[in-house]
Amino acid sequence: MKYAFIEAETGNHAVARLCRVMAASRSGYYGWRRQGQYGGESRRAVDDRRLLGHIQEIHKKSRRAYGALKTWRVLALQGVAGGKHRIARLRRAHGIEAQRKRRFRNAVTHQLNQPPAENLLRRRFRVALANRVWASDITYVPTRAGWLYLAVLLDLHSRRVVGWAMANRITLELTQAALEMALEQRRPGPGLMHHSDQGSQYTAKDYRDRLEKLGITVSMSRKGNPYDNAVVESFFSNLKNELTHHRSFIDQSQARSEIFNYIEIFYNRQRAHAALQYISPVAYEERSNRAQLNCPPNPG
Repeated sequence: MKYAFIEAETGNHAVARLCRVMAASRSGYYGWRRQGQYGGESRRAVDDRRLLGHIQEIHKKSRRAYGALKTWRVLALQGVAGGKHRIARLRRAHGIEAQRKRRFRNAVTHQLNQPPAENLLRRRFRVALANRVWASDITYVPTRAGWLYLAVLLDLHSRRVVGWAMANRITLELTQAALEMALEQRRPGPGLMHHSDQGSQYTAKDYRDRLEKLGITVSMSRKGNPYDNAVVESFFSNLKNELTHHRSFIDQSQARSEIFNYIEIFYNRQRAHAALQYISPVAYEERSNRAQLNCPPNPG
């Protein structure tokens, strides 16, 4: 026990001299001391264990949705140090994996009530201000008691779900309810564009008349081009990958409750978005609002 003897004599002699007499290396002695401070573990092992705890917490809070890169980004924003390769290694070593994505289909109907509008958005999904472009679509969620249909409107500025509605049937009233929720919550001013696919719920005269009465510009994806509405497609993909593909809902009531929690508690307020600098839609909107308030007036 050369290192133990050196430790005991450090009060009487210099460490360098003790190591020379005992034919021991100083680096070996100091490494032995560090292991003793951490209960026999190396400092790196202790740091790995601490970092793993943060990784596991993020994995749980994200509904097992984040991969290694997003986990690294979120931890960095929280002030937790750790390289992305180290985080990836710890995730692999402990079997932490993102839930695999599965293909999905939206509930699309193409029975036109009116001719479709032109695609004015043209895949310009980065929008500088809130309430300038809302994108809408419908999807379906299986339950043991039948389908549940979900209509949403997302603000492309923050990717926030600003309006949503659920029903047991896919009807015009479903999309109207989502629209009215968005209008009530956001109270948009002039200059708003509404983008959707060419489904009959969006080409319906009553729906189009409501938008036009409010001065909202109508834009529609080209037929058979889901990438024209890619942000909403991505939202539905995340919803199904992070919630519905891995659950078996007893009935529509249970599905409604879980989807409400996903949208309003997790997605809008907690989920980190790569397109939003790895913060949530609500946090992004708050940051954007602060930036606008602090912006100096235009001298022109």
